[in-house]
Amino acid sequence: MKKMLPWLVSLLLAITLIVIVALYFWSSLFGSDAKDPEDQARESVQSVAAEPMSADEMIKVTSELTNIQTNIADTDYVVRISLSFQMDSAKAKEEFDKIKDIQVKPLINRALWVLNSEDVKGTKGKDQLCAELINAINPVLSEGKLTSVKITDFIISPI
Repeated sequence: MKKMLPWLVSLLLAITLIVIVALYFWSSLFGSDAKDPEDQARESVQSVAAEPMSADEMIKVTSELTNIQTNIADTDYVVRISLSFQMDSAKAKEEFDKIKDIQVKPLINRALWVLNSEDVKGTKGKDQLCAELINAINPVLSEGKLTSVKITDFIISPI
């Protein structure tokens, strides 16, 4: 029995380590790390309280990017899109206006390049695009947060 004790301890230790590693990989593979873009957008602006704004206040925190034209993943189509971006503060809008052509516009192009013509049909596809843009743009801003993205103009046409 004394000769078998070290083998039993080693065997139990090996089984315990294998179970721990298996649980770790199971949770990392099937865990909740992969989230829906809409859920990520909702979480990123969760701390921002929605207060009714007057038109003047809305203008102070809203910026626009107009006439962005690019191909989508389906290279037979071209998209022309205009967007309005609402921030949580005037400081965030000032920062956004400074970086919108050099950092935000490439993020918008990148989001459009992976879309097919079927992806942007209907409101669900466009809402998902807006959610993805919020998730992509918020890490770029240091002064505040982007609270909403609205599509003001959208045209998709075959080449």
